[in-house]
Amino acid sequence: MPPAETGESETDEPGGADRAHAADEIDGADRTHAADGIQGAVETDGADETDGAVETDGVDETDGVVETDGADETDGAHETHGVGEAPLARLAALHGVATSYSPSPGRTVAASDAAVTAALAALDVDAGTPDAVHRALAARETELRRRLLPPTVVCWDAQPPAALTDLPDGTRLRIETEQGETRASAEQLPPGVHALHITAPDGRSADAHLVVAPARLSAPPGRAYGLLVQLYSLLSQRSWGMGDLGDLAELAAWAGRALGAGFVQLNPLHVAVPGDPTDPSPYRPSSRRYPDPVHLRVEDVPEFAYVDDPGLVRTLLDRAARLRESVLRKGALIDRDAVWELKREALERVHAVPLGPGRRAAYVDFLAEEGEALEDHATWCALAEAYGSDGHSWPAGLRDPRSAETARARGELMDRVDFHAWLAWLTDEQLATAQRAARDAGMAVGLVHDLAVGVHPVGADAWAQQQYFAAGMSVGAPPDAFNALGQDWGLPPWRPDRLAESGYTPYRRLLRALFRYAGALRIDHVMGLFRLWWVPQGRPPTEGTYVRYDAEAMLAILVLEASRTGALVIGEDLGTVEPGVRETLHARGVLGTSVLWFERDWEGDGLPLPPERWRADCLATATTHDLPPTAARLTGAHVELRDRLGLLARPLEEERAEAAADTAEWLALLARLGLLKGASGGICPVSEEAEIQAVHAFLLRTPARLVGLWLPDAVGDRRPQNLPGTWDQYPNWRLPIADARGRPVTLEELAAAPRLHALVDVLRGLPAGGGAPGGARCGERG
Repeated sequence: MPPAETGESETDEPGGADRAHAADEIDGADRTHAADGIQGAVETDGADETDGAVETDGVDETDGVVETDGADETDGAHETHGVGEAPLARLAALHGVATSYSPSPGRTVAASDAAVTAALAALDVDAGTPDAVHRALAARETELRRRLLPPTVVCWDAQPPAALTDLPDGTRLRIETEQGETRASAEQLPPGVHALHITAPDGRSADAHLVVAPARLSAPPGRAYGLLVQLYSLLSQRSWGMGDLGDLAELAAWAGRALGAGFVQLNPLHVAVPGDPTDPSPYRPSSRRYPDPVHLRVEDVPEFAYVDDPGLVRTLLDRAARLRESVLRKGALIDRDAVWELKREALERVHAVPLGPGRRAAYVDFLAEEGEALEDHATWCALAEAYGSDGHSWPAGLRDPRSAETARARGELMDRVDFHAWLAWLTDEQLATAQRAARDAGMAVGLVHDLAVGVHPVGADAWAQQQYFAAGMSVGAPPDAFNALGQDWGLPPWRPDRLAESGYTPYRRLLRALFRYAGALRIDHVMGLFRLWWVPQGRPPTEGTYVRYDAEAMLAILVLEASRTGALVIGEDLGTVEPGVRETLHARGVLGTSVLWFERDWEGDGLPLPPERWRADCLATATTHDLPPTAARLTGAHVELRDRLGLLARPLEEERAEAAADTAEWLALLARLGLLKGASGGICPVSEEAEIQAVHAFLLRTPARLVGLWLPDAVGDRRPQNLPGTWDQYPNWRLPIADARGRPVTLEELAAAPRLHALVDVLRGLPAGGGAPGGARCGERG
């Protein structure tokens, strides 16, 4: 069984839950999505990072995909240090709350009574005393016995589900479709989320949301390769200190037309919670629905040309140039706060320029389309400016988005509310422009956006949608063989019951907004569609438990919204995943993610997996933003970096030897395949650049439908964008793309780089250096 392949390192808020100091990277795998103050707090998707031990990706080792009663299968020894009382276990099962988990094969650990009781309390179920448990159990059993329909019903490919076909004979149906039709039958319904009303022969009636989705998503339109990039890290000569949406459009147009690339995959562009400093991690946003205006290209806003103050414009552009040059030429880190301070000043002047009639009409249409969601988001932004970003410190009345006090404050701050709504419109426009540029350049897919697993507990979404979040709970990962303390990611979970009752309204609207300018969407920790580890606030992650979601409904909504725009979906499913989950995702057309260094024969000899044994329905890459760049892995630079930062759990020589042995096995396979040819047919000393080319030639040998090139690999960058287990020891999420010497490289320099073009030739199946694709002549190591 593989180790955690990109165990997603999540950290808790400063001073929060347990600080896990076992931060060493096992096989380069752990990943920090939201490194915000816990040093060494490693989130491994519920995963063990133990050299072939268990990585559970937040899922138990069970025999099936979904434990419909909420209780985990127990195939091994049962450690009972908690739930043992049948009524509490039954009550938990009926609400989808697990009573045990499996940290390793053959071993099952009981969740504590306190964890189960806290999870039930977050679902408004009182289980605090034996009498309360019996009352709640009786009420739930009665409710389910009397219920004609669940709150959300799923039809795949317009085929009526069992929930409808099992209704009593003579039951009448009335279906109000999204399209405005009224139907009396569930046969051949159009795709959408429809309103269902039924009346049984005995007079009982029920209402439900009826999700009709295609049986599966369409496959990618042919095979394609693309670029993977953290947008902030890619500066052009026009950037204001970090990469922006103008750079993205330029990158997409160039990559499609000149390089034949089929897609560009990005980091999450969700809006961040403002701070001092702002958390630079893109994986702990204020809102997942709206992109961050810090990514705007100010000069591309049409009204910028009409700012009636030439001196001010020159001053703004001069300051922007200084910010840009400080990063590109003076060794400064990307300073998101400085960039936003400058852009906000400029955009406030642009906002004062009246919109023309056509632009005004487009803005009004956007406001009408977004409705209450945008009003809430813009209101939160305005309130955060006035009272600080931590809503817990706001006046009590403002903590409720529907209160009279909030309505009054919205009116008083209307200019600022309008400013933030206008920013959302501008970012939406520029993202749509970038996707059009990609498609116009011939990209079959275009932009691949990234959906973070959750939101910040004091951000705009948590405030505006608070009824959908489980109060007092945080998403995390259970204890496992790698991290005995478990993990708390500091992200509030959605309540599965409230989602179902609403027909998954916030989830649907989130997906619809993202697919508006995406050719594909990467779902971070896609296993979260099935279940999440809930940790009670103020308790260590060891005292959490799993809570189930209706995976069928979550997948149906995902497939429905993606199919509306013809978009692909890529699930981040790295590591060992609960049995049946990958199969379920595959059946619905959701692509997986495969990273070269973790593709080994874990069930056999443990050696690198030959290319023909890779799965086809996936995005295959050599590395990711959380892992060492390929040059670092080939040279062992990633081990040296972790040693300098004191992150190794074993002696340096042991770590070096293990990393070298791992790399040698892969190079041996590349040589056997003829991708690294020596004079005697074995491995010869070749350049680092040739080895990177061979790695990517190998990816082409796999059947993977999509192959990704981590853009820093194209110029030999050896610095990870994010180093798990660190906070202020390493500049996570703040590094510009650089060459092998650490010199920042602009977009214009990338476009002219011979090293990049040689590697792209490999990915396009063209001869590299005059030889066979991926081949390399022997020479000195670079």
